[in-house]
Amino acid sequence: MSQSVTMQVIARIHSDFPAKFGIPRQSGLVDALKATVVFEPEYRNPEAVRGLEGYSHIWLLWQFSEAVREGWSPTVRPPRLGGNTRMGVFATRSPFRPNAIGLSSVQLDGVEQHPKLGPVLHVCGADLMDGTPIFDVKPYLPYTDAHPQATGGFALSSKEAVLSVDFPQALLHAVAPEHREGLVGVLSQDPRPGYQNTPGRIYKMSFAGYEVHFTVEGSRLTVRRVIPG
Repeated sequence: MSQSVTMQVIARIHSDFPAKFGIPRQSGLVDALKATVVFEPEYRNPEAVRGLEGYSHIWLLWQFSEAVREGWSPTVRPPRLGGNTRMGVFATRSPFRPNAIGLSSVQLDGVEQHPKLGPVLHVCGADLMDGTPIFDVKPYLPYTDAHPQATGGFALSSKEAVLSVDFPQALLHAVAPEHREGLVGVLSQDPRPGYQNTPGRIYKMSFAGYEVHFTVEGSRLTVRRVIPG
């Protein structure tokens, strides 16, 4: 018998990604990315986060708000497999699921008691689009949540850079200093869909109020233009 439950949006994240293109495929791939979790008005009680500052990492349970759709498919086409190979939806982290729910482990950089917004969580390494609704926040427990010997199936098993990034100094200096490391980290992870590999094609990515144009040749990404928003 099919059942449904109601979940409340307790918070929203504010990140440097206004669109899906360019968001890291997993949390923790680019530690330099900064974001804030701002609770909805009815959940802005400082007591709700008492003790959270003692944890270095937290789990965010959130909604793939741009992927909500009617119905579901038992198989999906992971971009990292070229977009043509089908795998079981429960063997992937695809956003197209029976319930469009995501789970991310992020570093907790601090808990701020904001005079108007209440408790605000400062996090690093998030893979969420700006404005993404969050259903829950839980502490990460290293003695149970970490499994160093776990196998990764067909997914990539390293957070090392995929591409080397050629970012001309004149263009890099057009980016605010606090966003440079994060932007370079995102570009090094190859923000293109896995099935797109056209040498000479100019790709455009929005990040932190900038539009970044780049090309990819082999294992090198070259930034061609940076346009402030």
